[in-house]
Amino acid sequence: MKEENIPSGANRGKKRLGRGEGNGHGKTCCRGHKGAGARSGYSLRAGFEGGQMPLFRKLPQRGFNQKRFQTPHSVVNLSELSKIDGEKVDLESLKQAGLIRPNSKRIKLLGTGNVEKAYQVQVSLFSKSAKEKIEAAGGSFIEE
Repeated sequence: MKEENIPSGANRGKKRLGRGEGNGHGKTCCRGHKGAGARSGYSLRAGFEGGQMPLFRKLPQRGFNQKRFQTPHSVVNLSELSKIDGEKVDLESLKQAGLIRPNSKRIKLLGTGNVEKAYQVQVSLFSKSAKEKIEAAGGSFIEE
């Protein structure tokens, strides 16, 4: 939609507060009388219900979240290994090739794609298919 085709009133102007009673936003400037909401610097916490027990605290807790205890790992596919210089695949070589983030600590190698070179792989985790393909290409896995 081009600028000249926008219907009038589509972009409503900003509320002009405290500019007299004529525009309906004078005196208390839409904040009401007294109370925390009338004060400057007041911000309402998410889920706050004015002192009443919030709904999320009334409801029972359900389930268990395993993510809190998991250690995150970066995922690399076999098809991406061609971007690495040399035959060694480890944390440093993957970082230099830009395949994982600089702050990554653990790597999982997945079997998507094919392998042309015989790589020497030293990673935390790998899939069964990735191991089969690397060993078929003449590569090996080094214990981490």
